[in-house]
Amino acid sequence: MDTRKTTAEFRMSQWAKIIQSRIDSGLSIKDFCQTNGISKNAFFYWQKKLREKACTEIEVAEKTRSIVPGGWMQLSQKQDRTSKETLGIEINGCNIIVNAETDVELLKKVCRVLMSL
Repeated sequence: MDTRKTTAEFRMSQWAKIIQSRIDSGLSIKDFCQTNGISKNAFFYWQKKLREKACTEIEVAEKTRSIVPGGWMQLSQKQDRTSKETLGIEINGCNIIVNAETDVELLKKVCRVLMSL
């Protein structure tokens, strides 16, 4: 058993509780430290250590996480995807169909005419 590692993990867990207590209290760091007899330098030191540990754990998790479950095969995405989405506008029996290929200038002119009616 590695006592140094165990001690470090214990300290980290204790400081995590202290930092969470500060957040829950709603006090500023200065006021919380004064009230609880904690050095601001120690508070910031352990807060930095906990953040670094959390970031390291996230990086490791992302590197080891497999996007494709075991036994499955990754298929390439279909590259030729054209948007077939359209927008239909009907005003007093006048129908306008707009899609990605619609000329924007023409659409602006049509909108100006419709607004003037």
